[in-house]
Amino acid sequence: MSRIGKAPVPVPGGVSIEIGAEGYLKVSGPKGSLNRVFPAEVSFRQEDGVVYVERLTDERRARAMHGLSRTLLNNMVTGVTAGFTKELAIIGVGYRAAAKSTTELELALGFSHPVLVEAPEGISFATPTPTKIEVKGIDKELVGQVAANIRKIRKPEPYKGKGVRYEGEKVLRKVGKSGK
Repeated sequence: MSRIGKAPVPVPGGVSIEIGAEGYLKVSGPKGSLNRVFPAEVSFRQEDGVVYVERLTDERRARAMHGLSRTLLNNMVTGVTAGFTKELAIIGVGYRAAAKSTTELELALGFSHPVLVEAPEGISFATPTPTKIEVKGIDKELVGQVAANIRKIRKPEPYKGKGVRYEGEKVLRKVGKSGK
């Protein structure tokens, strides 16, 4: 039995979970609402402020989906209550970011032109300093994907370490040419 899948998902006050047919689940909370269709191998049962994830069979795919479904549900509950934030750091002389609005980001990353990044629905940007970017939202998967897309514009290079990286990310540095 999956250790993660066995753990019940607590439902805090102010959060409502609607369990629909064919694996459809809707989680609503103070920050918004998320919905998702889960695999047919798992079912959900709600009792006394907690939700239990149960697998219907003991097949390999059902065992794989058990822990995944529980984690996805827990991320949905966390997202509508607290939200998720991914922080990016910009390293390099002249590299900077400016939030034109909460949904638009302008990056100067050494190209001949500024790079504009539009936020998808449900995502907002903040720049506490010109070299820090915060990507915020209620959907963990979408926050991570947007942060990865921003990082992909100018990945950290291994010689000087210049580029966009996740906060706290370690970049392996290479030794440059040895001069005589």
